[in-house]
Amino acid sequence: MATAAPASPPHMVPRPSRLLAFSELHRAMFEMATLPLTSPLLYSAPRGDGHPVMVLPGFMASGRSTKVIRRYLDRLGYDTYCWDLGRNLGPRAIGHDGEHLIDKLHEIHQETGQKVSLVGWSLGGSMSAQLGQRVPEKVRQVITLGSPLRGRAQSTSVWRVYEAATGERVSSDKVREQMAELAGPPKVPTTAVYSKADGVVPWQNCCVTESEHSENLRVYGSHCGLGVNGPVLYLIANRLAQPEGEWTPFEREGLEQVVFPANS
Repeated sequence: MATAAPASPPHMVPRPSRLLAFSELHRAMFEMATLPLTSPLLYSAPRGDGHPVMVLPGFMASGRSTKVIRRYLDRLGYDTYCWDLGRNLGPRAIGHDGEHLIDKLHEIHQETGQKVSLVGWSLGGSMSAQLGQRVPEKVRQVITLGSPLRGRAQSTSVWRVYEAATGERVSSDKVREQMAELAGPPKVPTTAVYSKADGVVPWQNCCVTESEHSENLRVYGSHCGLGVNGPVLYLIANRLAQPEGEWTPFEREGLEQVVFPANS
């Protein structure tokens, strides 16, 4: 069973090292190239129950970046959805108050008549967690991948790029309020996946506040490779397969004890 969450980070944790940041692309390409080697693990994942799952891309990325995740979940039997909001440019994509993203969630909920699970990569995970806080009646569970869920945005390696691309100041009252919202206990079952080798977001800031229905799971990998990382895909499938209303923390058993490091 996953161990307790790491202690809450200080007000400002250091940015990831330059070595980790500059090696992100090469490490992500390696993770994609070795994805076929994880087939035995991926094929051992439980089948899905067909409920809707929306996958949200990371900062500056479009729905194309989530194809590997969505295709894998499709094969397991889930009803997957791309977010269909173009490139993730923060408020320029989802609206000043996230209204476009809320509308997309409402559309899927209305179409399927079921709560929607959300899988969000990086900034997409922050948005997913925010949806879980604001419209929990439509969200089944949230899974975040290397997403900033606490701390200060200036701790990331790309905060200046974020400001230039989105037109939003990370020091604004609005952003601080959003981060405070995410830092509280989640209202829906939530799994936060993080890597200590993340070169974009400090791993401490990728951790959700743990409760009876939330957990933090550590993996080996880069930030940019989380969506093409075999063990991460397996974790997503494992978490989504839980019956609605019967969420339990992840338990490392058998091969999982070798593949997944303990939180520390």
